[in-house]
Amino acid sequence: MLLSYDSEAEFNGEDGYEETWATCAETEGLFGDPPPPARGTYELLGCVPDGELSTALARARAEGSAPLGSLALETLDKKGERVGVWLWHLEDVRVLGDRPCARDLSLRDLTIEASESQDNGSDYPQCPPLSPGYRLLSAEEAPWGTCKDLAHVRYEQRPEPTEPPLRLLGCLPRGALQRALNAGEEDLGHAKVLRLDTHGCTVQSAVEGELTAWIPSARGRGLIDLTLEPWSERPPTAASEVWDLWWKGRPSTRNLWARCGPKGRDFWLGTALENRMHGEPDRPLGVTYHLDGRHILDERGFFCALGEAVNGPGGYFGWGLDALNDCLRGRWGAEPPFTLVWHDAHVARTCLGVTPHTGCRPLTFEELLAFFVEKRVDVRLA
Repeated sequence: MLLSYDSEAEFNGEDGYEETWATCAETEGLFGDPPPPARGTYELLGCVPDGELSTALARARAEGSAPLGSLALETLDKKGERVGVWLWHLEDVRVLGDRPCARDLSLRDLTIEASESQDNGSDYPQCPPLSPGYRLLSAEEAPWGTCKDLAHVRYEQRPEPTEPPLRLLGCLPRGALQRALNAGEEDLGHAKVLRLDTHGCTVQSAVEGELTAWIPSARGRGLIDLTLEPWSERPPTAASEVWDLWWKGRPSTRNLWARCGPKGRDFWLGTALENRMHGEPDRPLGVTYHLDGRHILDERGFFCALGEAVNGPGGYFGWGLDALNDCLRGRWGAEPPFTLVWHDAHVARTCLGVTPHTGCRPLTFEELLAFFVEKRVDVRLA
């Protein structure tokens, strides 16, 4: 996707200070989504399936394979207690079949196909000495049985994705970049690309990398086209829809985030965080805030709406429970005790905690209410 022709990006040198190097009206190759996680084949060795895993296995025996969803492995110590606090997750699991376990004919070896969760803290769960193996759980930690070992059979072979360089078209050079061009230098240094709004103010940092080449631009006399090899991750394609909504500056109306898809709402929270008002004191204790719940269809939507309830359109007040807990400690707009009037709460009650996502299960409506009670926030449903 391209930035719109009437948008701008700004390039800043990194020699201990920031200097504007150029502005451009268009880019090619700015956005890039990470490839989906590779799928692999795994074996749950010495397994005693239970719950939905047992149901899926019976279906796989009859139909050849069966979907299961998310599967979590809880590593056990020699006493049968959980090791650490994190579970190891497999996503989009499909049960392929089973066979008798060679070590114990009373157990089964299950073959599954799945993708490793990107939230896993390690490449592979390791059992300590004398461990009985793993406890198998659903995303909601419902018991699905046990297994003695996990074997990774193979990954799906995929060609390594090749990313094109980022092209910055119609640039008007200035500062150190103009001097380097005038001197005929080959090393142009590295630059940071910033997304600007219509007033020329920075909305968000986009990407950083090395300037590797330039040519005269067909877009006008004195303009050049630059090539940049990114060091940092490129913004996702969802950034485009968010930046379009921030084109005139920080939003002045609420719920613009609701026009974005799930990935766009996720990116919106990062944009709101980068544009939060620094240095302003919290409102007085006991203030009442109004949460517009009409568009809270998922967890990210809740945090988008909460940020606007506390800090106005485009506001930020956390993007997860840990971040929300930090905000509630003060200096982010509000500090407990305060009252939160949740309008149209029935929407969130129906939708929250339903849509699965990579990693752990999303928050439910009841879990959010319990969290607010613990933090001395009086939630009133309307």
